[in-house]
Amino acid sequence: MTRRPTARPLCLLLSLLLAAACAHPGRPAPEPSPERWRPEPGTTWQWQLQGRVDPEVDAEVYDIDGFENGAETVAALHARGRKVICYLNAGAWEDFRPDRDAYPPSVLGRGNGWPGERWVDVRRLDVLRPILAARMDMCAEKGFDAVEPDLLDGYRNDTGFPLTAAHQLAFNRMVARLAHERGLAVGLKNDLDQIPELVDDFDFAVNEECAEFGECAKLAPFVASGKAVFHAEYALPTGEFCDTARELGLSSIRKRLALDAWRRTC
Repeated sequence: MTRRPTARPLCLLLSLLLAAACAHPGRPAPEPSPERWRPEPGTTWQWQLQGRVDPEVDAEVYDIDGFENGAETVAALHARGRKVICYLNAGAWEDFRPDRDAYPPSVLGRGNGWPGERWVDVRRLDVLRPILAARMDMCAEKGFDAVEPDLLDGYRNDTGFPLTAAHQLAFNRMVARLAHERGLAVGLKNDLDQIPELVDDFDFAVNEECAEFGECAKLAPFVASGKAVFHAEYALPTGEFCDTARELGLSSIRKRLALDAWRRTC
């Protein structure tokens, strides 16, 4: 249950802030933090995690790897009027990332089927919070508008840990808070069964293959809340999912599994 501050601590906080302002009359008031980006249903997107980013794709949003792309790439896309999402792996460890040694062996689980990757123990918020906070700092410092934290559904997989739905909810909400604290929007990646509990915590959704598995209707709460659903299929041709995608208000594309620059739109 969400804990709400009582009136007394709130009043005390306001008093302290007012006193601090009065103690420094010459200091300008701090600028309010800018409102974070909130993509709307129907926003077009490109998803490229491999190879040099192709800036010529006609899409309003680019979702690109946060480690492999620098501030200059983000700035170049911004100059073209694009919003840019920072892809990060939140639910698994990767042996090819520069912060791999920050993960103690105790939080590393079984392989997740991708080379060099292992599930992490999402119960260990104390260990994972500073690691993911540093990653979010990187995204913010490079100028990204949002974060796509991957693998937010470990509890539905054979991770090597006895994870529950409650563990996953706590972890996913922590991830969302870390992004929001830095002014970044954040997307819920897959984790369809927990959408009713998490739609208010996330600013958009990213989904793979909901059409192939007949699950796209589960994403309706995001669209109903005025939040974009960035959806990709790999095996199905566009003719087999675009009608449904349009009916549901999804932003749908077809991609190769390698997630290079190639794409087909609805």
